[in-house]
Amino acid sequence: MKQFFTHILALLLVVSLVASEANAQQFSKRKQYNSVGISINGMNYFGDIVPKVSIPSLRFAATRLNVGLNATHRFAPRISARVALAYGRITGDDEKAADKSDPDARFRYHRNMNFRNDIFELSAVGVFDLIANRNNYIKRPDFVPYVFAGVAVFHHNPKGEVRGGAVGDLASGSIVNLQPLRTEGVDYALTNFSLPFGGGVRYKLNKSFDIGLEIGWRKTFTDYLDDVSGVYVDPATLATAEAKYFGGGITRTDDGTFINFRNPGEMRGKGNEKDWYIVTGLNVNYILAPRVKSPKFR
Repeated sequence: MKQFFTHILALLLVVSLVASEANAQQFSKRKQYNSVGISINGMNYFGDIVPKVSIPSLRFAATRLNVGLNATHRFAPRISARVALAYGRITGDDEKAADKSDPDARFRYHRNMNFRNDIFELSAVGVFDLIANRNNYIKRPDFVPYVFAGVAVFHHNPKGEVRGGAVGDLASGSIVNLQPLRTEGVDYALTNFSLPFGGGVRYKLNKSFDIGLEIGWRKTFTDYLDDVSGVYVDPATLATAEAKYFGGGITRTDDGTFINFRNPGEMRGKGNEKDWYIVTGLNVNYILAPRVKSPKFR
């Protein structure tokens, strides 16, 4: 919770800087311009299926591809607005992330959960440059660090892999949509809002192209990116063999064998932390040169 308020304060600081800059600067329309771009990124997540259940903990081997398209409009010497559409995948696997010799991770090793989740995101953010460009796009600075914050809507769909033999009508290796199984008795939404924020650096390649590096966090309001949140439920409440399997029947012992369903009410996930995802990578932007109207003579 403390970390959440820290991020909210950072967001408010960015908003206040943008507002003050907008009021303080007179930026002619002749100097405003648009740009379009693409991004190629790595994508990770923070949640219940990581080495340590904390925000700084992630497994770099679980990094997956994220790609995006964006459009940006510059309003003022330091201020731009950007909309972006992106697609990427996050993954988690107790078999690879949890160390059974670590007392804090032991129960996650036994839990033996795995998931992958494809995320489609539409975002709108304000961008605040730490170095102002008071000229036109041709004379923009060569190197600009910046911060950003805004809002996004995303659609996700966690899936799990059947392992160790057939389950019901599913063969080992089958990929199953987890949300319809209601593994914790919760019918969570697959479309949610998030708060994207972060920073980056932008470099001017020539008069028309910029290249940049950026890292952005997404504070979500769901704990089910990985389909794991609270406690194990009574297996009698789960309707199918697949639901029982992913709801608790895949529990592993120290010698690698599997045991029956965990006791209802036992901890399945952290429960008091929302999931996050993080996007880090490279973006290339092309500046759309503004049309300059010729003066009219009478």
